[in-house]
Amino acid sequence: MLLSYVASLALPGPEAQLLAVVVAIRAARGGVGNVTGADLSALRLSDPRGAIGALRDLGWHVDDVLFDGDPTAAIPFTVPSLAQETGHPMPFGKNTRSRVSGWTTRALSAKPVRKLPPAARLAGLFLAAHSTSKLLGQIPPDLPEACRATLPDLLLKGFLTELSEDRCRLDPALRHLSGMRHPTEEEKAAEPPKAQATSAPTRTPGFDFDADAWTRWKNSTTPALRRHTEAVEHCPVCALPPEQVAQAFTAPGRPQSFSRSMKTAYGTWKDTHPDRGPLAAEFTVAFRSEHGHGPSYAQLCTGLGWELSRSLRGFVVKRLVVNEWLTESGHVPWTLRPGPAAQAQGIVLPKARGPEAAVPARP
Repeated sequence: MLLSYVASLALPGPEAQLLAVVVAIRAARGGVGNVTGADLSALRLSDPRGAIGALRDLGWHVDDVLFDGDPTAAIPFTVPSLAQETGHPMPFGKNTRSRVSGWTTRALSAKPVRKLPPAARLAGLFLAAHSTSKLLGQIPPDLPEACRATLPDLLLKGFLTELSEDRCRLDPALRHLSGMRHPTEEEKAAEPPKAQATSAPTRTPGFDFDADAWTRWKNSTTPALRRHTEAVEHCPVCALPPEQVAQAFTAPGRPQSFSRSMKTAYGTWKDTHPDRGPLAAEFTVAFRSEHGHGPSYAQLCTGLGWELSRSLRGFVVKRLVVNEWLTESGHVPWTLRPGPAAQAQGIVLPKARGPEAAVPARP
């Protein structure tokens, strides 16, 4: 739906179309999405101002500070056609939008295509979205012509293993990008029933939200922690109720214990997710660009399409932290970011603006 929407726009070429994909999925709910200068640089467009100009010709709007300001600053990008309440071209729910946004990030950063020109990376998105769990894909009829010309490059680089006039096959290492993929039997065995995985988190016993107490708590913290707290509280993408944010920051954490069966389930799950470390680290970079803060454990797993129970989700993220693919600031929520192992592979956050980049752990 996202790619068909972008293909239908009157845009001059793949550079503007690729940028439109990134902007449109972020603005899918409400018509406004955050973009940073680092996002723009990561797309490696030959003429970023020209691509922005093409989107502005459609009535989309973003301030020029995106080009010249702080590369980590989130700049709102307005897409009027995505703000309408009826006849919306992409009627995604909140979780679906997050999943598609995460999938887009993973597909664009896949090793075989990450250094290819925009037309080839956009082609990779189309082919992955139209592939099945058995890696078989169709060349979609709305694939832009400039992208069609790059398909041999995807075969040469190993994104594809087979290519014909109207069909293709993804490389097995890219199975996780298949847009029509269904979980394998092993994955199903590692995951809880849907009702368990999607049930609302239990509130902390004894927690009652008090707006005045919440304000006093924020006033008593360090400036860096307060900035981080308010970045989460006022994030227009997350749109979390203040009581949920207050509970996450102030309620005492519950002790975690992991049973033998949980560890067994994790072992089964990790065997089917060999790229979990780099994918998680890359997701935190893209998430921070869009939101201005790191993802929660739930947001990380949802964005990566990992449908896990709350307990298994916690164990998965803890293992990513232990193995240094991710790091976080003590028990401070929404601080996940690339760890040393990810940084060694070049997966890093854009240069920070100053002291707010380092959020002290909550006492």
